[in-house]
Formats: sequence, C-alpha cells, structure tokens
Amino acid sequence: MAESKHQKLFTEFPAVSTADWEAVIAKDLKGADYDKKLVWKTMEGFNVRPYYRAENLEGIRHMASKPGQFPYVRGVSESNNWLIRQTVKVESPEEANKQALDALMKGADSICFKVKKDFSAHDLEKLLSGIEIKAVELNFEGCGVAGVAALFMEKVEKAGLQSEDVRASFNIDPIGKKLTLKGRSCGASISDSGIVELIKKYDKYRRVRFVGVNGTIFNNCGSTIVQELGLSLSVAHEYMVQMTDAGLSADQAARNIKFNFAVSSNYFMEMAKFRAARMLWATIVKEYNPERECSLKMKAHAVTSLFNATVYDPYVNMLRGTTEAMSAAIGGASSIEVLPFDAAFEAPSEFSSRIARNVQLLLKEESRFNQVADIPGGSYYIENLTQSIADQAWALFKDIEGKGGYVKAFESGHIQKVITETAAKRDLNIATRREILLGTNQYPNFSEKAGDAVTEATVTAGACGCCCGKESDVEPLHPYRAGMAFEALRLKTDRSGRNPKAFMLTLGNLAFARARAQFSSNFFACAGIAPIDNTLFASVDEGVAAAIESKAEIVVICSSDDEYAAFAPEVAQKLGGKAIVVVAGDPACKEELMAKGLNNFISVRSNVLQTLEGFQKELGI
Repeated sequence: MAESKHQKLFTEFPAVSTADWEAVIAKDLKGADYDKKLVWKTMEGFNVRPYYRAENLEGIRHMASKPGQFPYVRGVSESNNWLIRQTVKVESPEEANKQALDALMKGADSICFKVKKDFSAHDLEKLLSGIEIKAVELNFEGCGVAGVAALFMEKVEKAGLQSEDVRASFNIDPIGKKLTLKGRSCGASISDSGIVELIKKYDKYRRVRFVGVNGTIFNNCGSTIVQELGLSLSVAHEYMVQMTDAGLSADQAARNIKFNFAVSSNYFMEMAKFRAARMLWATIVKEYNPERECSLKMKAHAVTSLFNATVYDPYVNMLRGTTEAMSAAIGGASSIEVLPFDAAFEAPSEFSSRIARNVQLLLKEESRFNQVADIPGGSYYIENLTQSIADQAWALFKDIEGKGGYVKAFESGHIQKVITETAAKRDLNIATRREILLGTNQYPNFSEKAGDAVTEATVTAGACGCCCGKESDVEPLHPYRAGMAFEALRLKTDRSGRNPKAFMLTLGNLAFARARAQFSSNFFACAGIAPIDNTLFASVDEGVAAAIESKAEIVVICSSDDEYAAFAPEVAQKLGGKAIVVVAGDPACKEELMAKGLNNFISVRSNVLQTLEGFQKELGI
C-alpha cells in the first residue's frame, strides 16, 4: 500500500506531442481549412486556438507572480473574499433605509445608494439610520453624489470613527457621466467637482474612494471586452493626470479611483478581463513612482450586464446573472452586484432582489469560490486569454493616449466611431443569430405575452440611468440593450390586438420536414407570431386543407430541398392567395420557385430581424 501511494500513474501513458495532436486533427478535418473550422476569431481582435498546452505558457510575462504580488494578475491579496452589493434607489430616505437594512440582514455586505440632487444632511441621517458604518461598505452614485460625499465625510468625522473602519466610495465620474453619456465638454474635469479638496481634506481615510471609472458605459453601448477595458484605463489615466496636475500625489490619485466593470456572458473572457485589468492598471500607476505599493492595486466592482438583459422570458436573466457573477468571482472582482432579473423593465421586486443576492451567497457558501485565490491561475487557456486581452487593451490605450488622451479623443469623435462600429457588428450578429440571446432571437417562449410592465418606453429605454440634462457639445454614446430591436418587434405584435399565426405545412422527408418546422416555429415566434406545428401531412391536399382551416396568415412549407420543386408551387396554387407562403430553406431550385411567384424564403442565412419586420409589414401590423 505504501508503495502505491507514490506511483506516478501518468508515467504509464506515453507523452503526446503537439505535432501528434495536430496530425490527428488534420486527419479528422479531411482537408477542411483548420483556421475556418477550429480557430475562434473573436471580436476582441485576436484568435483563440482550439486547445492549449503547457508550451503555450512560454513567454507569458506574469506567470511567475503569486496572489497579492505585482502585477496583481492573480489578485490584489491572498484571498478572494468579494463583497455582495445591492443598489437601492433613494426616492425617500426612510424607505431606502428600510430596503438597505433588509438587504444587509439577508446577505448583502455592500450597499450602493443612488441619490438625487438637493440631498441634505438630515436626509443622510435618515438614510443611514441603524446602519453600522464600520460593518458595511457604503457606496453612493447619482446626480447628487458630490454633495453627499462632503456630507458623509463630515458625518464620519463627527462620529470619531477610525480611518480604517470606513469603507466607502463615491462614483464621481464627470468624464463618463457628462462627456461620454451627455456629450458635454464643459465640466468633464475632476477638479470642477471640488473633489480634489475633499481628497486632500480626508487623506487619512485610505479605504474611501471618491472617483469612479465606469466601464459599464462602454459595455452598455455594445463594446467588446477589450474596448471596455482599454477605454476604462484611458479614463482612469485622464483622472490621474487631472488629479496630479491639481496637486495630489500619485498615491492620493491612484487610491481614490475605483473601477466599475460590467460582466457579459462571455464566461472565460470575462475572467481573463479582470486579471488583465489589474495587471495593466498596476503597470500604468507604477510609471508615476508612487511611494506605497498598495497604490498599484486596482479596486474593481463588477455588475452583471444590462446590455444582455431581456424583457421577454425574463427568468433567463437569472441564468445570465449566475454565469456572469461566476466569471467576476473567479476573475477576482472586489465586489459584485447581480442585477435582479426584472431590472430591465421595472423597479426590482423583493423577490427578484432576494434571488439576485442569493446567487452570490450560493457561490460563496455552497461553491466556496471565496476560499481559493486566483481559481483560474495556471490554466493554459485562461492565462493565454489574459495575455491576449491585455495586449489588445494596451494597444487601444496607447492609441487613445497618442491622440491626446480620452477627452481629446472623444471630442474628436474617434471613440464614438470605435464603439459604434463594434455595436453595428454586434447588432448584425444578433439580427442574423450569430450571437444568441436565449428567449429573444432564438428559442422564444411561444405562449408568452408582454406583461403590463413591458411597454414601448421600457423596451426602447437606454441603459444610462442618469438624470442630467440633454444638451451636448459633441455626439455622446448611446446605451441600449442587445435585445431591444427584437423586443420592440414582438411588442408591436402583442399590442396590435391581432393573433397572427404561422402554419407549418410539413411534407415529404420526415427528418427534413420536422427539422425545418422546428426552425421555422422558433423563427416566427421571435416576432410574437404564434406557430402551429404539425408532424407530417400525407399529401399536399391534406396539408393545404388543414392550413386553410387554421386561418393562419402565414403558411410555411417544410420539406427537403429536393422535394420543394414539386411541392411548393402546388401548395401556393391550392392556397390561392389565402395566406403568405414561405419556403423553409435555401434550396438549389430557389430561382425556379421565385419565377413561379414564391418569393419568401427563410434559412440560417436570413437576417431574422429584417425578415420578420417585412412579414409584419405585409401582415399590416
């Protein structure tokens, strides 16, 4: 027994070289193009191989570091105990206080209050009543946040709290909130907000951060992961320049910046993003020669992406939020907020807020993600993703710096161009279903109808949430949700007072007929057009009779390519214009069928959004 404990079982198997793997792959491909079949060409600007080996770690510069060591790829400390945040919108200080206390009693240990202008010291007292400042991280954002920062720090001073006992942040971000979202050049400086004076006055509070960098803005405008990171670093560096020019030391400037990143459903890439972010920020700050090593450490909050959220089939948002929270936790975020599943279209309910908190409680208490520092460390795949994202984000950062920094690049329109081009590509991918939004552009709930909370205003509303004015000097960025166009399409059908139907007329080859009927049912249900599915009709006459009896406005012929030349014209002739006839597929006989008056075809190559808009118009919806 003692001898068996020391046996190295893997030595029983012969080593397999990369050349051996590649030879087997080439054989299996049977002449197909390796790059086209197996290499993932990401929107982030780099390619991802189908597999990685130990040799792929050679040359990755950060591999020698440990958790808590520069360049902090593996984390800013030796632990991974993130904070669970919940945002509370402050309409009434008393009501917001109740919500915050309830969240704290049920698992949250970080609260973000979203405040308005004209917030008084009396309001702050009511808001924080019963909340033990030493026991919780308090965060503030919104139009009145600069004023609240001064009020809160005065309260802390009067309470005589020790500096290390206060954990707070104030998401003061004039570049993001005024320039990026509102297009205002005036006021896009941190010195205009009076925060430099506050930082100097309360310098001893090393766990308080006044300045926010909101990468969430770029995510909500359709950016890639690399763009979110690279542009966030550019904004942060702009603040470093502004603050040091205003007389703050490099340490004071760096430790007052807090990053807020969105987390998309790109599971492994998001893990790598947080690792790359820490490395790049530490590299930037190090150039300022700070006196304290802690100034190099990034404080990064993560929030699940509103860009991915949907108003139809909203319970799917729970699944999105879970995987996104996992990415952030494994990637080493300092704090995480899972948006409630109904946040995209209504004020979150008590139920949805509880579920959102419980996602993180499960990740901590059941999955123990907080017990292991740098969970993905050493993974061939994620280490390579980390380096690739870092390289691409760094290239973007240098490009922006070469244009004079973020503010000048934005005022010139360069940043808007970068983001809008990417967003257009993503929109096309969603319209053609190369990028899937489950329940929205693929596999919708056939029987679902929009609830009262889902209106045209909620569907088409952006993701800004800012209450500032709308005047602008330059073109701002425009937040939106990826599923908005499909949701507006479906809502139009739901609110039309009609109940349009698409009848699946299945003929011939059973396998082809069923596969195309299922494809077509999903296709039309994305626009709220109810599918009527059928197994197989014995003849054209039987199928046409059933279609006419159903009173469906659309009849989809589902068969094999070889059979369409015979079936499709006969179906169209016997329907006699009683319905819109559609052929499911892109058969070789398409031109022949079009010559006979069959002009509607749907396939995997279709632009689903444009095609459904066309059918809606033809139906008079």
